Amino acid sequence: MTNKPTDYSSSGVDYSKMDPVKVFAQQQAADTASNLNRFNMTEISQSRGESAYVWDEGDSYRAFVIEGLGTKNLVADATRKITGKTYYNQIAQDTVAMIVNDLVTVGAKPMVVNAYFGIGSSDWLSDETRYKDLIIGWKNACNLSGAVYGGGETPTLKGIINPQTIDLAGSAIGIINPKDKLITQSKLQDKDSILLIESSGIHANGLSLARTIADNHPNGYSAKLSDGSLYGEALLAPTHIYAKVIENLQNQNINLHYIANITGHGWRKLMRANKEFTYLINNIPQPQPVFDFIQQQGHISDTEMYGNFNMGVGYALFLPTTQVELAQKIISQSGFTSTHAGHIESGPKKVIIEPKNIIFESNTLQVR
Repeated sequence: MTNKPTDYSSSGVDYSKMDPVKVFAQQQAADTASNLNRFNMTEISQSRGESAYVWDEGDSYRAFVIEGLGTKNLVADATRKITGKTYYNQIAQDTVAMIVNDLVTVGAKPMVVNAYFGIGSSDWLSDETRYKDLIIGWKNACNLSGAVYGGGETPTLKGIINPQTIDLAGSAIGIINPKDKLITQSKLQDKDSILLIESSGIHANGLSLARTIADNHPNGYSAKLSDGSLYGEALLAPTHIYAKVIENLQNQNINLHYIANITGHGWRKLMRANKEFTYLINNIPQPQPVFDFIQQQGHISDTEMYGNFNMGVGYALFLPTTQVELAQKIISQSGFTSTHAGHIESGPKKVIIEPKNIIFESNTLQVR
């Protein structure tokens, strides 16, 4: 293993090149908003740049999102050679979670989830165990989300996708009813508390860098972590789906002012809202051993780790301090742990993680 520090851009993912494309696309997409008038509907303009797009249908709001898995299935394929398991039931949950967890950030209940299985050759479908694991896993993840598995598309894209691999993605539509359950940055307030809900591990973000670590390690995915688990299997812990816990919070009138899904950009996502707030974090949970392994093997700084990985946190909730105790009780009853991590206050837009002496300035997150 090299002693040279590893970073995310060296593994092929460079947000400085990707984010401007997203912003430009949002700007162009906004020019199409008036087309909704044909149906006597209007867009919720403040949802532009959020994790899901929202429009007004009169008696309720609808939300829509499309998302992809990334490269986590490559870890499943490699780890299968070690253990014999396909892991595609878990990979399916990862993909549905990537979709649904974005949808839920605006307060939507998932209604329908559709699948996209892009393959390079029809031979991929010859492995009956693998494709059945994938489909049954997708169904089970939809049930965890409270959504219908509506259908999907399975194109064969020879020359675009490697014949031995699959590109997994999908879309979802959700409902916000009553309308006051809509969550956008307009609700975010000075002195709001920040609650961080646990992740199951790496989730489905940062896998390009995690795979680089395996490529450079003599034992690859069979390397042992401090808890005795295999690196490959630790990476494959299925992503948590947070739809039901958010529904439970809303059903008990917790006034959620904002939600951030901690995926790409790591803890920089805490400042996803456009408002000029400083996010002060003074209490952080202990990340799972997989993150320690990645950091140690890649000689990666704390700033790089917290700026790209979830570091044990899957969801961030922003809410009035007076409701934190009840919210944590509901989260616990829903099967998750949470950390009252800090608060926001008026000031320059930045994230300050005091225990790690990390400061993320606003110019490090340009997604809207």
